Amino acid sequence: MNPSRWLRFVWPAPASAVGLVLGGAGVATGASARCVDGVLEVSGGPPARVMRAMGIVAITLGHVVLGQSAAELDALRVHEHAHVRQYERWGLLFFPLYLAASLLAWCQGQSAYSHNHFERQACAAEAAARRRCARTSASDSLRSSSP
Repeated sequence: MNPSRWLRFVWPAPASAVGLVLGGAGVATGASARCVDGVLEVSGGPPARVMRAMGIVAITLGHVVLGQSAAELDALRVHEHAHVRQYERWGLLFFPLYLAASLLAWCQGQSAYSHNHFERQACAAEAAARRRCARTSASDSLRSSSP
């Protein structure tokens, strides 16, 4: 493993450890887990019920994503994996930076979630992926309709 790849996992390790504890507790009590592109995704079980009660569909903690269901994780993968990349960049600093971005948005009279800088980046990644998918679908349909 080259050093930069290794560092991508070590730098956010404290956040991943929190995710592993919560995800591990979930798997031990009925949640399911899978690894997608180096990210552990945990869905269902008691953690999902707690998240549902809190109005959270998915949450990223380092290289661990907890979600209410596998279908929700599939739908939100690009968004949540954008947060994984943010953790890789900011490491444990991501926690206070995310909270500061929410506080800044709130102090400006905006939504602490949808106007959070980190959420906007993740939404932008999601939108870019949708545009790529739409272009691919359009070119595939042109190819299939050609004689």
